[in-house]
Amino acid sequence: MSIADEVKRDIQAAKKLRLPWWAVLLGIVASFLSAWLFDNFGKLQLVLPALNSVAVMGFVIVLKRQLWSQLWFWITVAVIAAVHVLFVLFVPWTSKWIPALAIAAFDSADLCVIILIILIVGKLMREPNAAGS
Repeated sequence: MSIADEVKRDIQAAKKLRLPWWAVLLGIVASFLSAWLFDNFGKLQLVLPALNSVAVMGFVIVLKRQLWSQLWFWITVAVIAAVHVLFVLFVPWTSKWIPALAIAAFDSADLCVIILIILIVGKLMREPNAAGS
């Protein structure tokens, strides 16, 4: 199966995922506490990008739960998370209003790129095993 087909399959699976009520409640509480914490440090404009990054990473981790037993998956997730931390810290974010559609488009693109990276790394990790058999 080609990478493009696998990305399409993962995106279709992502469309079917739904959050249980307790996860929504947990997200609301985490958002409130994050906003309070970031505001205490004078960095309130970082709340939205930070929470979006965490949400997208969490969504990908749940989406690819069949890979949880693979060490390469967790190393890849850690590297992607580190890049997101750098992105949140060093991009000059605005505190002005941004349309929700623009945020959703950015998060969707981020989700697709992360899925693509995980699929490519997964193919690279499977290749040596197939050649050695």
